[in-house]
Amino acid sequence: MSKDDKDQSTPVFYQDDKFLEGDYGRSIRILSEYLGPLSRFTEKKISDTIVMFGSARTLPQDVADARLKEAKKTGEGLVEAERAAKNALYYEAARDLARRLTKWARDIDEEKQRFVVCSGGGPGIMEAANRGAHEAGGTNIGLNIELPFEQSENPYISDALSFQFKYFFMRKFWLVCLAKAIIVFPGGFGTFDEFFEVMTLNQTGKLDHRIPIVLFGAEYWDRAINFDVLIEAGTIGPDDVNLFFRTDSVDDAYKYIIEDLKAHSMDVPGLIL
Repeated sequence: MSKDDKDQSTPVFYQDDKFLEGDYGRSIRILSEYLGPLSRFTEKKISDTIVMFGSARTLPQDVADARLKEAKKTGEGLVEAERAAKNALYYEAARDLARRLTKWARDIDEEKQRFVVCSGGGPGIMEAANRGAHEAGGTNIGLNIELPFEQSENPYISDALSFQFKYFFMRKFWLVCLAKAIIVFPGGFGTFDEFFEVMTLNQTGKLDHRIPIVLFGAEYWDRAINFDVLIEAGTIGPDDVNLFFRTDSVDDAYKYIIEDLKAHSMDVPGLIL
């Protein structure tokens, strides 16, 4: 082998996939998941966000209704189809709320993009959030994560604002870092994880600005989490349940968020551009 051939076959470390994907490259991978989104948000003049969490399994109403019709016809999967049709109202609520919030926020600042709808980038409620913002003609963000199932990029995320993360903690950093409001729809382990992390940061004063939190779907959340038991056990204080707002109404959620943002967040710096 000539010297020139050897030089061409030995990549420098920052181009060496084996090094970058190994233990010693971990810090570089983590740093890239901080600096990569930061550079893109700066380029697109994204100042801050409104984040929407919820189940990846929630279907649009038309899809759920079609599956229910087919299940009634065939007699197969009827219970699951009925459940999906019932839960589809959350998809449509998230879609409507994202659309309305985007229309409100679109013209707030001529130099920066304020209160941009952001989701985890996948299907279900995440898709509904990006879809509603897209239908309103606004920019929206999708912060996807590498998973063996369920998670796939939805088609409504704005160009250049769809991100793929390896590390959950870096994804959650960006979900919370720019957030000026958070809306949590019914979901599973991932949604609970995201909700409780934000609640912990809020309760312990680790957030550097106020974040209004909406739990959408009061019946679901009242059954899924018995906050009264936590209060009775003394593991949370009675006032801790005032850290979030529970509702089943898109109108009430919209009003609560807009009033809070107008009162507390209009002059609070987001990403320094």
